[in-house]
Amino acid sequence: MITKTIKLNFTIPEDVAKALKTQVSNRKRSAFVSDAVRTKLKELEEEKLKRLLIKGYKAREKESAELDAEMEYATLEKLDDTL
Repeated sequence: MITKTIKLNFTIPEDVAKALKTQVSNRKRSAFVSDAVRTKLKELEEEKLKRLLIKGYKAREKESAELDAEMEYATLEKLDDTL
């Protein structure tokens, strides 16, 4: 599969640039940076989804508690009928 690429120009800290140049060969730097960015973007998306899930669960917490109370009452009522 051929992926369209674009050229970007951005600034990074000098120590990061030196480490990149030292540890990753010229021909592999673009792929290395792309993989690192892709990984970080995935982490950010997962964090966003986690926050949304937590928000959703909190929003439904009252409703869940009310349903639990109703079910407990129904269970106890049925238990009383069998005794």
